[in-house]
Amino acid sequence: MKQFSVPLIICAALAAGLSSLAAPTSPVILTNRTDRLEWFRDQGFGLFIHWNLDSQLGSVISHSMVGASEDYLKRYVEELPKTFNPRKFHPQDWAALAKLAGVRYVVFTAKHHSGFCMWPTATTDFNIKHTPFKRDITGELLGAFKEQGIAPGLYFSPDDFWWLYRNHKTLQRNIPDVQPANNPGLMAYDLAQVRELLTRYGPLDVLFFDGQAQGLRDLAWQLQPNVVVTRGAINTPEQFIPGQANDQAWESCFTMGKAWGYQPTLEDYKDGGKVIAMLIETRAKGGNLLLNLGPKPDGELPIEQEERLREVALWMFVNGEAIHDVRPWVLANEKDIWFTKRKDADTVYAFVKEQERWKVGEWKDLVLQSVKATDQTKVSVLGQNDKVLEYKATVTPKTTWKQEPNGLHIHAMRAQRLDDLRQWPNPVVLKITHAQPALLPPRLGAVRAAWDSQARLARCTGVLDALGGADAVEVGFQYRDITGLDTHERRDNWQTTALVRRTAPVQFSAEVPDLPPGRTYEFRSLAKHSLQTIYGSETVLKTQ
Repeated sequence: MKQFSVPLIICAALAAGLSSLAAPTSPVILTNRTDRLEWFRDQGFGLFIHWNLDSQLGSVISHSMVGASEDYLKRYVEELPKTFNPRKFHPQDWAALAKLAGVRYVVFTAKHHSGFCMWPTATTDFNIKHTPFKRDITGELLGAFKEQGIAPGLYFSPDDFWWLYRNHKTLQRNIPDVQPANNPGLMAYDLAQVRELLTRYGPLDVLFFDGQAQGLRDLAWQLQPNVVVTRGAINTPEQFIPGQANDQAWESCFTMGKAWGYQPTLEDYKDGGKVIAMLIETRAKGGNLLLNLGPKPDGELPIEQEERLREVALWMFVNGEAIHDVRPWVLANEKDIWFTKRKDADTVYAFVKEQERWKVGEWKDLVLQSVKATDQTKVSVLGQNDKVLEYKATVTPKTTWKQEPNGLHIHAMRAQRLDDLRQWPNPVVLKITHAQPALLPPRLGAVRAAWDSQARLARCTGVLDALGGADAVEVGFQYRDITGLDTHERRDNWQTTALVRRTAPVQFSAEVPDLPPGRTYEFRSLAKHSLQTIYGSETVLKTQ
């Protein structure tokens, strides 16, 4: 077996890193700075890039090593580096496309769980320098995105399958035996790599620790106090958007298809409209969308991923101001119409996401019940001048509006043609200036779930704090099985209990029978308002 070793000089550096972390010489607030979290919330849209040497196999990134035979692992760490040569790698193309798509920050997998380092680290030979490609992929990529004005960020896995393999430990995730906190050698190794990354590439804006971040994030904040640690410090749901709007920093991470890395077998890509819909919903609920790319082993992007990002680019070229520098409105949505609000202004954006496409040249009448116009209000359609409909000299597509007791009535036309056949399917955005809230949303208190082992059922309790101006709302609970899933990962759809009608703030409850023992479930409350269904925070219950 080829011997990968950590030089003695690096071992000394690791020890120094640990001691400096344990006893900092000056007081340091080891947390995300409030102003930097606000900066992060302004960005709205980030690009995730998962890339590793096993893209050559088209396998799941890194995880194929868990449960693998000794022969498989030996060939993975010894043979795959010899053939990784992405000769078509040109990150300037990726960065230019990301800029067009309205991407404000990038997060690149400097080291995924496999332990292979995409930069020429001094801590191990299991890195990009010891491949036919040899060049510093991480440095070149960050440089290309910085040139486009896109904030640089890195993903780092504290779990390291190469380190576990070299130290004769069974490869696994999310158990104490493999965590850096229980392996001083792995912690020292990780600290040295984090120190390298934060001193080699200049200021970084974002760090994403996919694993236990304690110790590592503290070193990051010591070295770069302005860096925003996302996973490891804030909520980063994976492959789902939380049900409730949240007026604090959070980030949803999504693949374009099913896989994070390049995986041609069984891949099924979301269409561009779905990606745009995810971006709208995430921003309406106060979060950022981190959309993933998985480059091919030769360094090119799969054409399916490029096509979808270009569809997003066209939509963002028209509507980007409704995505960047915004915060949640009083309601995330009124059925098929979603909202954001300008961060420092009383401007509201309404995303018309109706299933039936809004056709070019078609008038549409909308009533918004959560938005109230003032004497200074102006309403327009983003991207168009409201003066001209192509080839129709007698038509003036001017947006008009009127405040009525039952809501803001808007009469608008889609007048901008974005494709040859006038079949552009994606949402139109209305801009409403000097707007005021017309109502307060319903509010849900904390939910509790308890397991009754004798009756073998879950008992749920929730609180309806306010009806949001409605005469009545329907309340109940949702639950889903999350057994064996990572903390940030969700797959199954929610199941809903029977809803009950309530006409005043009240505590409510329900029972969920027939749950199998030995499983882990997530519960949340819900309130069905005439305009929007809202959801309470989640709680976890284990059945016995």
